[in-house]
Amino acid sequence: MLKILGRATSSNVQKVVWLCKEIGLPFERTDIGGPFGGNDQPDYLALNPNGVIPTIDDDGFVLWESNSIVRYLAEKHAAGTGLWPDDLQARASAGRWMDWSTSTLAGRHVPVYQGLIRTPEEKRDHDRIAASRVQWSNANAVMDSWLSSHAYLSGDEFGIGDIPAAPFTHRWFNLDIEREDYTNLRRWYDAICERDAFRKSVIDIGLH
Repeated sequence: MLKILGRATSSNVQKVVWLCKEIGLPFERTDIGGPFGGNDQPDYLALNPNGVIPTIDDDGFVLWESNSIVRYLAEKHAAGTGLWPDDLQARASAGRWMDWSTSTLAGRHVPVYQGLIRTPEEKRDHDRIAASRVQWSNANAVMDSWLSSHAYLSGDEFGIGDIPAAPFTHRWFNLDIEREDYTNLRRWYDAICERDAFRKSVIDIGLH
């Protein structure tokens, strides 16, 4: 059985768990990282020398980097579906949003999320949080523009391009922050929330 190493509250772990639930792929997940620790131990570092999560063990094949894991599992178990379409350009477009979510969206949301959720009130840098919220909003505007003419980030149907961005967008709509009126982003997020696998993998976990 597929083994997923990483705590459930990590957005990167949530990507992998969500994909597995979407395709009905059985897995065993072990809490590692954050308050659980273990990601700095020799046995884990032997699997993932970066000491970050998640890492998977698929019958002896070890893989790290969450987007790479999602692509691997989608190609292996969902080829020919909306998650891994046969059309090369559709896959490339979805992959573009996966990488953008990591390179742009993730970093802009971190100071806000970490500042409000994982930092005690007396230690919060409110100026940094406010400035980062603006940058996060600017990234959301990019998604909102795309979604004005596409049902999903992946295109006409839900796909792997939607998975990395959605946990961050869940935080956007549920943190106690100012929010611009991105109607297309809201419509997309509402559609994502209707997916049972997303609810179980992200919403039910809560903001931690």
